[in-house]
Amino acid sequence: MRVVVQRASSAKVEVEGQIVGQMEKGLLVYLGVGDGDTEADAAFIADKLVNLRIFSDTAGKMNLSIQDVSGDILLISNFTLHGDCRKGRRLGFDSAAQPELANRLYEKTADLIAQSDIKVEKGIFAAHMHVSSINDGPVTFILDSKKLF
Repeated sequence: MRVVVQRASSAKVEVEGQIVGQMEKGLLVYLGVGDGDTEADAAFIADKLVNLRIFSDTAGKMNLSIQDVSGDILLISNFTLHGDCRKGRRLGFDSAAQPELANRLYEKTADLIAQSDIKVEKGIFAAHMHVSSINDGPVTFILDSKKLF
């Protein structure tokens, strides 16, 4: 699994002009499921998101987790995180998981995060979405459950 994590003051996702998920202070997370990912990858990513010290303490150092600041997560499925653009000009998506597996692991990740008493809002899997956010910092990280980078 790959995720792009952005610290945000607010974020929302719309499908067909309707807001389907939104959050105030917290994390906007784009999640891509790769071919071969398992529930262990979902658990790794959920744990990282819950415990990642990405928020500033009173000294201005990133020492606080989303739990520490009572933040929310807006989780957006995004298969293009597994796009390969190393050759040519057209992306290849051979490393992205098939939709059934991807949706199951996306939902599993959301459930695992919610078990930590963090409010999780979501987009709609496989829908065309419009995501808007006010980034805080900006602070952006990329995580990979296979630790490829």
